[in-house]
Amino acid sequence: MAKLDAFFKLMNEQGASDLHIASGSPPILRIRGDLHRVKYKTLENDELKSMLYEIAPEGKIKQFEETGDVDFGYEIPGLARYRANFFMQKNGVAAVFREIPSKVLSAEDLGLPLVMTKLSMLPRGLVLVTGPTGSGKSTTLAAILDHANKNRKDHIITIEDPIEFVHEPKSCLVNHREVGIHTKSFHAALRGALREDPDIILVGEMRDLETISLAIEAAMTGHLVMGTLHTISAAKTVDRIIEIFPSHQQPQVRATLADALRAVISQTMFRRVDIKGRCVAFEILIATPAVRNLIREGKTYQIPSSMQTGKKYGMQTLDDAIMELLQKGWVDPDEAYAKCVDKARFAPFSQNAPADFTEVG
Repeated sequence: MAKLDAFFKLMNEQGASDLHIASGSPPILRIRGDLHRVKYKTLENDELKSMLYEIAPEGKIKQFEETGDVDFGYEIPGLARYRANFFMQKNGVAAVFREIPSKVLSAEDLGLPLVMTKLSMLPRGLVLVTGPTGSGKSTTLAAILDHANKNRKDHIITIEDPIEFVHEPKSCLVNHREVGIHTKSFHAALRGALREDPDIILVGEMRDLETISLAIEAAMTGHLVMGTLHTISAAKTVDRIIEIFPSHQQPQVRATLADALRAVISQTMFRRVDIKGRCVAFEILIATPAVRNLIREGKTYQIPSSMQTGKKYGMQTLDDAIMELLQKGWVDPDEAYAKCVDKARFAPFSQNAPADFTEVG
């Protein structure tokens, strides 16, 4: 057993989402969004490096020593998988581990809105799950893919860095590819996927222009493409995709994206106040003909209004989702106020509304 495995077991017992270990500091767990120090000695650089190298693949150690940071997956059978990131900092080596449950939670387990499982049954198009780091994008996407795995008879290819949730083939054939091990890059794997007879392609992260361009192309050529982006709202996601392209290409990209896009799910994580745990508020944009026209015409600022009037299609705004959680008594009014868009709507619920000097009002 690797020395670090004891910390992973503690992490699991405490219900922590992340483990932080850094030279010059004792280990730290992130539990329900907050950091908590573990009662353990301060870790020195040489000792910590030895512990980290014990679990890292040889090729990843070489990459880390050449570049100063590296990502990979680590698994403890029967416990969990972990997404690992090693990096260098002032005091020496450091690492962060995110726990990925060994069991893929279903859409029912997570309480996902019905429209999100319907997206997994689409024959083609682009479906994006977005949100800040740590908002549960991978868990949501895994549940949507799991629904397809159970209910379709198709070929699923996942492209991730590293592989997170492992889907056992059910009604589908599932092939997992990890960037850096099974393929050189996201865009190389996407290019290859078009020749591998896929029906569904999952892109772990759409990081750059070439990956986004190929994902849109795959969606336009008869594949259902699912991916993640680090954006904070559905409308901002559309803007982000368009703005990554050179200005002279943007009119064409708007038209192509309008045809390819099927949905954007933007999510925000909250700490539960009624029980131990966390919950998610989902903003859901469905690419109806009206929404497609707004994208083509560059009027993405009108998308929130279309979401307000598109509830019959399964759309909902972030503020409506937060209000529902607040009325259930699941979330703290102050946190709801801090993460909402329309501050005036939530101010009456918050006795100690956090002051944000960046807000104009």
